Amino acid sequence: MPRDATSPIRARPIDWLLLICLGMIWGASFMATKIATDDLGPFAITGMRLALAAFAINLVRLVSGERMPGIVSGRDRRFWVFALLIAVTSNALPFLLLSWAQAHIDSGLAGILMTTVPFFVLPLGHVFVAGERMTLQKTLGFIVGFTGVAVLIGPEALGDLGAGGRVALLAQCACLGVAICYAAGSIGARLAPDRGLIPLSTAALSLAALMTLPLAVALDPTLTGAQTMASLVAVGYLGLVPTALATVMLLAVVRSAGPGFLALVNYQVPVWAVVFGTVFLGEEPSPRLGVALALIAAGLAISQGALGRRRDAHAQG
Repeated sequence: MPRDATSPIRARPIDWLLLICLGMIWGASFMATKIATDDLGPFAITGMRLALAAFAINLVRLVSGERMPGIVSGRDRRFWVFALLIAVTSNALPFLLLSWAQAHIDSGLAGILMTTVPFFVLPLGHVFVAGERMTLQKTLGFIVGFTGVAVLIGPEALGDLGAGGRVALLAQCACLGVAICYAAGSIGARLAPDRGLIPLSTAALSLAALMTLPLAVALDPTLTGAQTMASLVAVGYLGLVPTALATVMLLAVVRSAGPGFLALVNYQVPVWAVVFGTVFLGEEPSPRLGVALALIAAGLAISQGALGRRRDAHAQG
């Protein structure tokens, strides 16, 4: 049950448990994507993931009794316009970019690069959201955070521009592109007419699946090629757990403890991504990883202190 709106928001033990579970779920999504890239191309991974997620979230909507908006009123049509925007920026395009990028870089590195999402929210919020101004404190957090990104990528990435170096650099840039997409999607979700999280998620995931699954059928031969059980399980996990189930868990946490509490997940996801990549995939983190993660976390802490409880959770995979 959601708490009374007039009562103070305090996180309960169940809220902390859900928060930790969300961090693990989203952190493991980078490992799952890496496994899926062994047999499947980016269009196939994205189309299958979104089709499963759309099916699951539609079931959740039917069970919960939530109704979808129509298209008669201007407010309803505005809802669908924003749902389409979120479908592209929070689902179709970022999943496609991330699936391609993780074929070329470690899952832990991709997970850490995703922590930059809140930094991209700052300038976008300054332009599009009333009251979200770029203060000195937010700007300082932005600078500190991206210093961490520069440390993470490293100067040798610019010096090693052979074939392998170019692809790795492009993959890291693609991950930053994913972060920009998620930031734009979060702004779209904030500006969308309030019809509830489940209807908005249902509309966005359904539209994203309708966009990407036909492209996978038409453009990606790996969709119908030979696939191992590991890659199929990985895609099943991506569609059902971090994309669909996590939406329901996210809703429960927001209703109980508020979006400011949920923002703490941003600090967990990269740690879990590195842990899963190291333990299960045998990845060897760069010595720079700890320094970069500390700087990014410091930037998040500085900027989040300025944003307060209005911050949403963005670090998804």
